[in-house]
This record gives sequence, C-alpha cells and structure tokens, in this order.
Amino acid sequence: MRYAVVAITVLAAMLGALPASAAGVDRLYVLYCGEAVGPDQSRWSPGVNVGVPLPVSDNCYLIRHGQDWFLWDTGLPDALAAIPDGVKGANGGPDSKRTKTLAAQLQELGVKPADIKAMAISHTHPDHIGNVEEFPQAMLYVQKAEYEWPGANGAPRFDPNHPVTKLEGDHDVFGDGSVVIISTPGHTPGHQSLLVRLPKTGAVVLSGDAVHFKDNWDNRRVPSMNTSKEQTLASMQRIADILAKEHAQLWINHDKPQSDAQKKSPQFYD
Repeated sequence: MRYAVVAITVLAAMLGALPASAAGVDRLYVLYCGEAVGPDQSRWSPGVNVGVPLPVSDNCYLIRHGQDWFLWDTGLPDALAAIPDGVKGANGGPDSKRTKTLAAQLQELGVKPADIKAMAISHTHPDHIGNVEEFPQAMLYVQKAEYEWPGANGAPRFDPNHPVTKLEGDHDVFGDGSVVIISTPGHTPGHQSLLVRLPKTGAVVLSGDAVHFKDNWDNRRVPSMNTSKEQTLASMQRIADILAKEHAQLWINHDKPQSDAQKKSPQFYD
C-alpha cells in the first residue's frame, strides 16, 4: 500500500511538471505581405550607401494558440495584387507591390477572416496596416500613443468603429507568456514589437520597424524619418536585452535576405 501511495505521488508530480496541452503557441506562419524597392538606402541608413537601391521584404505573421488565431501586422493592401507593376513611391519612398493577397494565404490554411479574434500592428505606416479592416471583428491591440497620433490632415489612423485595446506599455496577449507585445517606440510614437515563445524553435522577436535590416541593427543606425532617435536607440537596446535573456532570434521584417531564407506559409515554425 505504501509503495502504491509513493507511486501515485511520483506520477502526480510528473504530470504536474508537464505543460498544459492547450497552453502556448502551436504554430507561427510567416506570410508574404508585399515587397518593395527603396531608390536610396540612405533614407534608412543616413550617410551610408547613398543612392544605392534597397530591396525590402514585407511580412505578416499568423500565430495559432490552441484554438485561437492571432495576426501580427497586415502588410500592404491586398488591392495591390491587382496592379502587376505595383505603385511608385512618393517623395523618395519605395516602389511597392504584392503578388499574392493575405486573404488567399489565409484561405490556403483554411482560416477565415472571422477566425481571427485578435490582432496587433507594429505601427501605422501603410505597409503594416493595409488590411486591418479585412478583420473588422478582431480586437486590435495598439499602443495608445500610436492610436492617438494624428494621421494625414489630422485624420484618425483607424476606423473608430474597430474594436481596440489601447496599450500603455507591454501586454501579455494570452496571459501565459507565449505571446507578449513589447513597447518599442522611436520609429513612430507608439511602435511595438512582439516576443513569441515557440516550443521547438524557441523565442523569437518580431521587430516590426524597430530596425529595418541587419546592417542597421549591427551598427545601431537610425533612419532619418523616425520620430525619435533617442527612443529608437533605447528600443534597440531593450530588444538586445530581451534577445540575450531569452536566447531569442531577431526576425527583422524588412530584411530581405533573412526573409528569403525563412519558411513561408503554408509551412510553419513550431
């Protein structure tokens, strides 16, 4: 009898040490959300590679957490897919296009727009918010400073009817530490990044536009269009500290060589 009690106690301890099957992130999909070519890299790296064109990637990320779907960034508008040559950039901005819609990639996975219950955007530049209103029912997580930052001619940056949670700092999306929004202002007033803890891949930080490509990260260069150089540098250091603590990978959204090497949906990271 005594041995039976011991065995039950040991078994209970072993079961208690196992993670709950419903908790945590199951899959992270990297979605193609457009591409662009900047005519002058020095727009992003002042004084470096002046006049050299810069090809950039534009990704979105779909996360499955148990039965829930969470979308990070929405890329360039799907409507661009109907314009084969894309659109020309204004005022030195990049020429942009997309050859496959976000909607088509979700459909390929069997995910309907209504299945996306929550989403977040890194910031409100057009190459990140192009399809927000394709998910009108999804709770939008955005920093209050970004939400209230006036758009062109003082216009609101989002549809006022879209459900929103205005953040003032970090936010644990599912309450279990698996998906954490990290406040990283500087590129814009309310820029944010995302920490994702995957069971096999490990921790990943999705940088948004806290940094645009690896050379800028390595040399801590700040684009001239950023709203605050000081905040940008502080956010870069914060990300570096998180990478060190979590032994995490840094996934730079617009770094085309890195993006080209990543698995794209319908493949996934787990």
